[in-house]
Amino acid sequence: MIDDTEFIKIKNKSEAIRKLYPQVANITPGDVWNCVDENNASVEIDESEVTKEVNRAAAEYASQDYARNRKESYPEIGDQLDDLYHAGAFSTEMTAKLKKVKDDNPKG
Repeated sequence: MIDDTEFIKIKNKSEAIRKLYPQVANITPGDVWNCVDENNASVEIDESEVTKEVNRAAAEYASQDYARNRKESYPEIGDQLDDLYHAGAFSTEMTAKLKKVKDDNPKG
């Protein structure tokens, strides 16, 4: 059985192969990765290109770490919008639309 770290490595490499070689229909990981197309014909992959794509994707993911952290820390979007509504931050037109929804659907 593989651990989570190994699973993520396999997943990342598989995604890189599929991005670089869209004709690949099936991937069998191992010491040598076997890639075949829909006709079960072998597809040769360039390991250096796959490694570059894995590294590129990892760098892109890492560059968005702040966004993932922020997303978890922000209040729910509904709470944010409700606060803006009550603070009068919306245009007159938007405020009227939101008020109509609230009036048409009163609480309890």
